[in-house]
Amino acid sequence: MSHTVEVRGVRIGEGIPKIIVPIVAETGEEILRDARNLRESGCDLVEWRADWFDNVFSFDRVREILEELRGILGDRPLLFTFRTKKEGGEKEIDPEAYAELNIRAAETGSVDLIDAELFTGDEIVSRMITEAHAAGVKVITSSHDFQHTPEKQEILARLLKMKTLGADILKVAVMPESRRDVITLLDATESFSSENPDVPIITMSMSGCGLVSRLSGESFGSAATFGAVGKTSAPGQIDAETLGNILEVIHKNS
Repeated sequence: MSHTVEVRGVRIGEGIPKIIVPIVAETGEEILRDARNLRESGCDLVEWRADWFDNVFSFDRVREILEELRGILGDRPLLFTFRTKKEGGEKEIDPEAYAELNIRAAETGSVDLIDAELFTGDEIVSRMITEAHAAGVKVITSSHDFQHTPEKQEILARLLKMKTLGADILKVAVMPESRRDVITLLDATESFSSENPDVPIITMSMSGCGLVSRLSGESFGSAATFGAVGKTSAPGQIDAETLGNILEVIHKNS
């Protein structure tokens, strides 16, 4: 039986892949404006990409924004993400500071999930997972490759390492250089999800070339996908409403 992760009534790993919409804005005013706009979007989860925030290194301001986001979003799950520069994010950050920021965010009570980048290091990621779980927060462990698509066995190895570390949800995003790269990503997704039905995974091949991977999660085993309302956070994201309609059509005809 497949294992699902439930946050505020949203069951990730069951049925139609869940739609996550990112907030990518620099000022507090813009972040809260975008959050209000998302209330009518129909998305399942909201991701705050905190690395875009101009005051992200002032935790008092981060806490204030999180509290206001929680009030705006109501019961919609909130994922806190600081995407590091080396994995496609906006800012550099020291690994220890990265861990502290995520742990403190988890402890605010306003966040439902945090994102822990796999290559931050096993010890740090393990600590982030332990502390987040102690705060009642789920963890997505992630790996992003904006340069190329690793071989299938490497993708599988990354996913397995994430599972071994104790993450609740595993995420891999890669950049295709050819259509065959997209097939590699989808093949790895199907293989891992079939052999490890006890943990939800999120995979995607970025850019327009990889768009099919954002649409076919239910067919290959990816439990969620990212859509956009306004500004995108990664190459290949499409409008969340359009995405939802396509996922519904695939679900009804599967």
